[in-house]
Amino acid sequence: MIRLCILAILLISGRARAQEIRELAWGNAVAVVDLRTTEGTQLVNAKWKTLNARIVPAPFNAPGPSETDNALLYPTGRAISTFALEPQAGTPAFDQADWQAVAATDLETRRGNGLLSHVWYRVKVTLPETVGTFAVTGSRVLFELVADDYSEVRINGKLRKSYGARANGVINGYNARQRVWLTDDAKPGETVDLAILVTNGPVADLPGNYVWIRSATLDFYPKKPTPDAWTNLGQVVMRQDELKKALDPTVKIEKVADGFQFTEGPVWHPDGYLLFSDPNANVIYKYDPTMGNVTVYMTKTGYTGYNIGEYHQPGSNGLAIDPQGRLVVCQHGNRRIVRDELKGPMTVLSDTYGGKKLNSPNDLVIKSNGDIYFTDPPYGLPKAYDDPRKETPHSGVYRIRNGKTDLLTTDLGGPNGIAFSPDETYLYVSNWDIRAIQRTKTLWRYEVKSDGMLANGRVFFDLNKSDPDGGPADEALDGVKVDTKGYLFVSIPGGVGILSPAGRYLGKIIGPERPANMAWGDDGKTLYLTAHTGLYKIRTVNGGRLAK
Repeated sequence: MIRLCILAILLISGRARAQEIRELAWGNAVAVVDLRTTEGTQLVNAKWKTLNARIVPAPFNAPGPSETDNALLYPTGRAISTFALEPQAGTPAFDQADWQAVAATDLETRRGNGLLSHVWYRVKVTLPETVGTFAVTGSRVLFELVADDYSEVRINGKLRKSYGARANGVINGYNARQRVWLTDDAKPGETVDLAILVTNGPVADLPGNYVWIRSATLDFYPKKPTPDAWTNLGQVVMRQDELKKALDPTVKIEKVADGFQFTEGPVWHPDGYLLFSDPNANVIYKYDPTMGNVTVYMTKTGYTGYNIGEYHQPGSNGLAIDPQGRLVVCQHGNRRIVRDELKGPMTVLSDTYGGKKLNSPNDLVIKSNGDIYFTDPPYGLPKAYDDPRKETPHSGVYRIRNGKTDLLTTDLGGPNGIAFSPDETYLYVSNWDIRAIQRTKTLWRYEVKSDGMLANGRVFFDLNKSDPDGGPADEALDGVKVDTKGYLFVSIPGGVGILSPAGRYLGKIIGPERPANMAWGDDGKTLYLTAHTGLYKIRTVNGGRLAK
């Protein structure tokens, strides 16, 4: 749970965002084990070891293409010489190296060779039953480290790295505190292997000193508190008994974070975290459920133009993960679909059709074969349909295959959310055409042909004719998600409508805010809801397919 507090140091686009806020949500640790003391290491059966790392010459290759991509991003070019750090964690050489035992009371001894030097520290801890009078079972445990000068921490052999990451294992700044999450459900006897690389620095201004550890503790917190205001939210309105096959009507919504401008386009990353857009703020955020915090994952995600002030929603909207684990992004202001390569840069996948610029790609879904289907209404343009920059006369649904953009249909005046049926034989697209007198709100279903094109499109559900539970007239028909049994979760005015695979209205999830979009996450059965200023979640019966 997170409350995004108004802290000047975290201001982004005029609103507060969460970075190092764990103490605000959890209070102070109730028990601490000092790993620099004999008593502390004995309590957790810990033994420190150290090893100087070496910078050694290494063969490598200049940037070149991959087997499937001609972009010069990969180490496939001509042979070159560079340097590597040895030993590398996770290799046999790392485990078999000549590690030296270090007394807990000797961690302040200066190590390394000074200047550009690196030192490995290693310690395995076993969680005890009690720390003083505090019972460890079920508690949250964090490893806190302050090393001179920079540190990285691997937990059980893994470095938790991702764009926008701060601390939790990756370098956090000059002599900065590392806060590394270990568990939210501590079990006595559980072991954690910590491998710590400490680097002398700053690298661009090497100091005349050496590597050492200022502080190293295990911090214990009581079982995670749940603010009453953030749980048992909303209600599920059941109109047909069949709803129980998709959603327990007694289930409640839980708030995860708040303080945003307008959340949209969520996707669950295979590494175990949620990414979501705030198109108003031009930012993609990352929610890490293991840490319980939100961080900025990427900035300037949709537009960097000089006239950005004219745009209400210049940033990214829909997000998806392709079969290779790459993030694919709908950019409103730049009016294109881009892919964030694993090697760092962005590849433009589509920005025109028929020689004309796209409107403002809104949402997307990736077929199991890697084809990208996306919607392109003009809602990201400052004046929408009437914007003088609008070049494409229609609002289309498109497909990207092998670098080519195909127009699939122009049936919809305002195509928005998009999703496949579980077997990918149908494609669902929500329609919100604000030019119509009553703002047409329809959900369409298309047959997906063997070649990936669409056929026999029809209105699958007409909210203009049937809105059993009502909702504000000016709200959109927006995001669409389909569970593994074919039940549809659709953002409709006032909440999330649940439809049967046959198009029958079964009920509605009504929460504190209307979700604009949704994503399956956690074990696949959690449905995350991006709802204006807040991020929420709710458990479902079947769940949906996650990217791998």
